[in-house]
Amino acid sequence: MASSPTVLMRLMASAYSVAHRAGTIVRNVMAGGDLGIVEKCGPNDLQTKADRLVQMSICSSLARKFPRVTIIGEEDLPSHDVDEELIEDSQCEEILLKAFPPQYSSIKEEELVVWVDPLDGTKEYTEGLLDHVTVLIGIAYEGKAIAGVINQPFYNYEAGADAVLGRTIWGVLGLGAFGFQLKEVPAGKHIITTTRSHSSKLVNDCISAMNPDDVVRVGGAGNKIIQLIEGKASAYVFASPGCKKWDTCAPEAILHAVGGKLTDIHGNPLHYNKEVKHMNSAGVLATLRNFDYYASRVPESVKQALVP
Repeated sequence: MASSPTVLMRLMASAYSVAHRAGTIVRNVMAGGDLGIVEKCGPNDLQTKADRLVQMSICSSLARKFPRVTIIGEEDLPSHDVDEELIEDSQCEEILLKAFPPQYSSIKEEELVVWVDPLDGTKEYTEGLLDHVTVLIGIAYEGKAIAGVINQPFYNYEAGADAVLGRTIWGVLGLGAFGFQLKEVPAGKHIITTTRSHSSKLVNDCISAMNPDDVVRVGGAGNKIIQLIEGKASAYVFASPGCKKWDTCAPEAILHAVGGKLTDIHGNPLHYNKEVKHMNSAGVLATLRNFDYYASRVPESVKQALVP
């Protein structure tokens, strides 16, 4: 280990601990019974007390330690003093002991952008589909997703009353990804994971053109990427605008860290610099393996309908 951890190492170690705390907040809000649901732009675009508390916790905790990092969160919240109980000050020691790739050693705080989705899969959270829910913290450098943390607050929730709830997955491009067992879909099987609540003719036309063996419809971009890296799906296909940069930054970094690929529906990389528009207006296409198989089957009509 280097004598002094780099900015990226320290930021990742903090993001891990902050995400772990966020998972506890999400579970506590659910256990309290009052989700404090607010409609933002309609019944499929919700915000809960957990979204609000988690974003305050993540953004304030990281901003206090890394004041020059740009932090962009999903929720548009008024700025006010944050309850000290929401502040997470610890760092994951395991991450600080890793040998980070040398190309990250000279990165400065002000060159990093953190994209935060405090509760990915909010609609599913309100409906009790708890395994769909994730907390996402993505880190970008020079417009590229290079590191990410995904916390699954309710991982193991169907394993019985004595089960330990929650897990935190993390990854860094050039280092690898940790906190799960990498698994691939059996060779020759084409299983597509896609949106549960934002489907459309365009989405379904794109999926049909790929002639899948099975289609899994679930909530949350983080959840879908976990399906790819754990061998439950071979491609994540979302031929629609709607997904935002905070949905994809952390999952993309983790997927890329294990050799996968995430792009828009045209195969173009997504950009995460702080000035970029938040909407992924040309959709999302992601795979752990065999990206070209799926990319080559996206219909021209779909590409023409989705302008980057």
